[in-house]
Amino acid sequence: MLGAIIGDVAGSRFEWHNIKTKDFEFFGAGSRLTDDSIMTLAVARAILESRSDFSDLEEQAAKWMQTLGRAFPDAGYGSKFQRWLFSENPAPYNSMGNGAAMRVSPAGFAATSLEDAKLLARKVTGVTHNHPEGLRAAEAVASAIYLARTGKSLAEIRDYTDRNYYPMDFTLDEIRPEYGFDMTCQGSVPQAFMALFESVGFEDAIRNAVSIGGDSDTIAAIAGGMAEAFYGIPDPVRIRGLSFLNPMLREILEAFRERYPG
Repeated sequence: MLGAIIGDVAGSRFEWHNIKTKDFEFFGAGSRLTDDSIMTLAVARAILESRSDFSDLEEQAAKWMQTLGRAFPDAGYGSKFQRWLFSENPAPYNSMGNGAAMRVSPAGFAATSLEDAKLLARKVTGVTHNHPEGLRAAEAVASAIYLARTGKSLAEIRDYTDRNYYPMDFTLDEIRPEYGFDMTCQGSVPQAFMALFESVGFEDAIRNAVSIGGDSDTIAAIAGGMAEAFYGIPDPVRIRGLSFLNPMLREILEAFRERYPG
């Protein structure tokens, strides 16, 4: 889960000022937490607070996304999600936005089986992003994280993703010149997967994600969550990433890591 936060922070200053290179200062001036991190931690808290059988996970997800979202109102939420966040009766609104995938990494880390990863992903996603593309993206990312945690190779994860979710029939070099801002799942989640599949390490996966442009913080958050599950996080990057969390947010992260050490 911290991998998603680090990806978010590293990509945050490039969201509206895209770059097309991997050569950049990883934590530069202006790097910050965005809604990607806040909602990832909200999902983590929901999983921690839900019943052991996760039968109330949807209710907990809605509760904690609203609780943390309202505590950080300027994190950069989309307009539809912003309205949901402050609604007295929050209901799913058929979104296919990539918010479904950027916040789902805790489901992959908490899962005890591949089917469990898919179930948890659908539960925490459907409270807002109940469009088939939103649900598919969340399930794909959680599944990849579970597969990475349990020892599958990048080739095996790529094959599973290609067969079940997205065709991995492009390269980052091919799309980089023309790729632009796309907040849909189908327009940004496959790119986050390819950032992982072309990587040689945790930081490299995030650099890959940022280098194509587009919705940089979110693509890097998605790639970062999967890269953490596959590579782990180098200690210097982990320590610097933790420094962006205030005590309340860090407590959520530590409680989740204690229960689900990964």
